[in-house]
Order: sequence, then C-alpha cells, then structure tokens
Amino acid sequence: MDTAETRDNVTLGEGSSDAVLSLRDVSVLFNNKAAVRNATFDVQANKVTSLIGPSGSGKTTLLRAMNRLHELTPGATVTGQILLEGEDLYRTSVPITVLRSRIGMVFQRPNPFPTMSIYDNAVAGLRFIGVKDKDFLEESAHKALSEAALWDSVKDRLKAPAATLSGGEQQRLCIARAMAVEPEVLLMDEPTASLDPVATKQIEELVTVLKQFVTIVIVTHNMQQANRVSDNCAFLLMAEDRTGELIEFDTTEKIFNDPKDSRTLDYTLGRFG
Repeated sequence: MDTAETRDNVTLGEGSSDAVLSLRDVSVLFNNKAAVRNATFDVQANKVTSLIGPSGSGKTTLLRAMNRLHELTPGATVTGQILLEGEDLYRTSVPITVLRSRIGMVFQRPNPFPTMSIYDNAVAGLRFIGVKDKDFLEESAHKALSEAALWDSVKDRLKAPAATLSGGEQQRLCIARAMAVEPEVLLMDEPTASLDPVATKQIEELVTVLKQFVTIVIVTHNMQQANRVSDNCAFLLMAEDRTGELIEFDTTEKIFNDPKDSRTLDYTLGRFG
C-alpha cells in the first residue's frame, strides 16, 4: 500500500526547481503585533536548513508557520506565501491532516505517547491518517525505526512502553513517528536542547543521514551544531520594534565564513546573543 493512497491522492503542486519549500514575504502576527516580518527564502530538497539567531528573533515562530501550527493559537495570523512544491499551504483545499503528514514536526522535548508501546508510537501517524493494513504498518515501523537509527536497540521490545526509552531514544522515536508517513519536509525545533552530549551527537549524525530521504529545517541555538549539520542557514535578529527579521540567507559556509552583514558574523562568533 502506498501511503499516498491514504491522502485521497491529493498532490501539492509540481515543483520546477530544487526548492521543496518556498517562503515569500512571510510574516507572523499575534493579535496584530508582528513576531516575524517579511521572511523570504527557499528550502532546498534533501538539504538541511538551519534557522539561527538570538532568543526572541522568531525562529520557532517561523518554523511553526511552515505547517500551520499557529492555527491552534487564537489571534495568530500568517501573511505572505509558504509554498510546498508550488502550492500555497494557506490557500489550498488540502486537509490540514494531510499537510502535516507532508511536513512533519519534531519538537524540542521528546513527546512520545508514554503509555503506548514503541511500535504503536512508530505507526501512530499512519493510523491517524487511516492506514489499517497490518503488514504495511509493520513494514513502515521497521523502515522508520531503521531510518531513525533505533531499530537495532528496540526490535526485541517493540511492545514495551515508550516511557522505558532514554531521552535520546525517545527523541529518535518521535523522529521515526514523523518519518513513517514519508514526509517531504521534516521540521525540527531544537531537537537536542534537552539531551545530553552523547544523545546530541547521535541526533546530529542522524540528521545528516536523514537528508537522503527528507528535506530538513532545524531551529538551533548551537552555532557549532548549525555549522556541523546544515547546508544552508537563515539568520534572524530582533529589530528595534521587537519583531524578528531575516537578516540574511546563504550557504552555511558563507554565513559562518563570509557573511554579507557584519551582525551575522558577530552572532556566529558569539559576540552577542
């Protein structure tokens, strides 16, 4: 069974370049007060794009706009365009559940369903969008847990509660849960912030492997991490009116070694932030 069959054969447009996700003058407002203003950049296929900048510069706010999570917040408004392979996410008839299977999300703190088994967590997204075929679910769980570098350590305890896993394993289980529905884009909001250095290294190594299968956008405060794992970087900074602005977007190499804006260099060198 193809996962796409569970999405009513809905497509999100035909991309004409290597940009899977495109932001065009995207602003996010809460009760008419802008939190992020006029962000424009492309997220390239099978690349890791990092969103970097000081606290309050709008990184997570912008990330959450990419799969319409702000719709859960009263008074929140997103303007501009966010295009998934050319289709505007905010002006499409595609059901929100389908969009969120195409653009997965991994949060700062691991959030597996603690009383559910490891296996049930891995296939929760598939079941949510209507997949019932047992063989397909088992194959998908195996594939997703393998992609998340978790299969070898859990294959003999798939019925154990997810709460029995370590923090790093729980985060990889959340990644497996997102990967099981075969998203085109995976959003990661500081996925190692609550992990120890060993687990952090494992997640970073995993990110570099996963980009073979999925396009990744990651928020991180760790400049070394951004330099290690990302291909491109978007640097955001809070303006005088406390609105987050995109200062520049470029390859990670350019951002860290030869940025256009002196503020970018000051930030990556730890002079502020």
